[in-house]
Amino acid sequence: MQQEGLSISSVTVAARPHNPDWAAYGRATAVVALCTAVAWLMFPYFEASNLIMVYLLGVTGVAARSGPGPSALASVLSVAAFDFFFVPPYLTFVVADAQYLVTFGVMLVVALVISGLTVRIRAQAETARQRERRTAALYALSRELASTRGVEHVLRAATRHIAEVFGGHIAILLPDPSGHLSLQIGLPAQFGMTPSELGVAQWVYEHGQMAGCGTATLPGAKALYLPLIASHGTLGVLGLQPAVPHSLEAPEQLHQLETFANQTALALERTQLAEAAQEAQIRAETERLRSSLLSSVSHDLRTPLATITGAASSLLESEEKFDAPTQRELLESLSEEADRLNRLVNNLLEMTRLESGTLQVRKEWYPLEEVVGAALGRLAKLLRDRPVTTSLPADLPLVPIDDVLLEQVLINLLDNAVKHTPDGSPLEITAWAHDATVTVEVADRGPGLPSGDEKRVFDKFYRGSGSTSRGAGLGLAICRGIVEAHGGRIWAENRPEGGVAFCFTIPLTGTPPELEGIDA
Repeated sequence: MQQEGLSISSVTVAARPHNPDWAAYGRATAVVALCTAVAWLMFPYFEASNLIMVYLLGVTGVAARSGPGPSALASVLSVAAFDFFFVPPYLTFVVADAQYLVTFGVMLVVALVISGLTVRIRAQAETARQRERRTAALYALSRELASTRGVEHVLRAATRHIAEVFGGHIAILLPDPSGHLSLQIGLPAQFGMTPSELGVAQWVYEHGQMAGCGTATLPGAKALYLPLIASHGTLGVLGLQPAVPHSLEAPEQLHQLETFANQTALALERTQLAEAAQEAQIRAETERLRSSLLSSVSHDLRTPLATITGAASSLLESEEKFDAPTQRELLESLSEEADRLNRLVNNLLEMTRLESGTLQVRKEWYPLEEVVGAALGRLAKLLRDRPVTTSLPADLPLVPIDDVLLEQVLINLLDNAVKHTPDGSPLEITAWAHDATVTVEVADRGPGLPSGDEKRVFDKFYRGSGSTSRGAGLGLAICRGIVEAHGGRIWAENRPEGGVAFCFTIPLTGTPPELEGIDA
């Protein structure tokens, strides 16, 4: 049966005799003696009724500082002292005038009533202060738990607040997948988490009931254990070894500890549900990305494969029917689609390395013009009908890069420009150095980016609003990953004269080879 909460009434607390506070009784006796001394000084000048007021004042003082027992003792001793010292015959308890018996009775009743009311008011004030402290402590715990994320942080916040209110050593135990408890928060040496103590905690977890020190259930334990019960069942066990023995025997203390345990259980459940929801969202997002990848890649693989298959089949089956120009055209188609397929596979491999964190950047000092030339050479067939302008200053410094990876960045940027611009439109590659950074720009003369797409174009599988171009949407995402792995940044912006400029930076960190060994 599911446990919805833990009630103090369902727990039998072992009753322990309370030792009387002999010091309070001694103080009560001393106060009566002091009142007698004052009354003795007043006796020659005041009536007996005024002396009674002195004793009543003393009884009130005792009641304000002590419990009902010392107050009652002070009331009885006051009547006895008044009779012994101030009622004739003096220095004896014999009463010559019977009217004093009424005086004694009224004095005793008034003293007892005053002491009782004073003790009750003091108890009510103390109860109000304790309730205020409990409310403030519970509010502080609830406020921190509401803003805390993560199971470990929730448990640490709960143990800190519980230790501040109750003192002693705190431990929180959570179950493993098999249902066996293990210590999550707390030091085993300080808490004394022996196998027998762990057995008590396991019993509490399985039965959903409080047990241990101070209860009638397994009272031999060194700590008190409470189940952490939430809406979906018991989540764990809270253990408390109080610094002061028997300090948790008061029902109010147990109720407050139970409230703290319930708040901790609710916060723990909320955190676990949030983590489960996040994991489910990650799984859903992973599945969505996997589906998008398969959809995009399957389309982009089929297109070049279909072209390659068609051209190869035509050459194999009807080679004698095609003249030399037609055969060359088919072979060029084979080569172009093979190159395109190779670029797609390279992008997939690079994205896999980026996602898995296995991408290694092996930096060496290279002239940027060599990397640009290598990228243009690999795309020579793709760019043969486009004018490409390069503007690289002669004094451009060497750059610390992984030349293979940076070449892939330039290839992806140029390939992206070809896909999204009209045939024959020009491309520009520009670079400049400024403030220990080299900036590279690849610009086109196409239609530009829709407003708001300047950052989204670097997201995986994003292909632009209304884009009909071929591609999996991975090229620019790979560019961002490689550039950031070099310590730079990449961005896109629309040019005032039309087209888009993709820019990325390369930090000039380290010492170029030509400066090594030179004393600054």
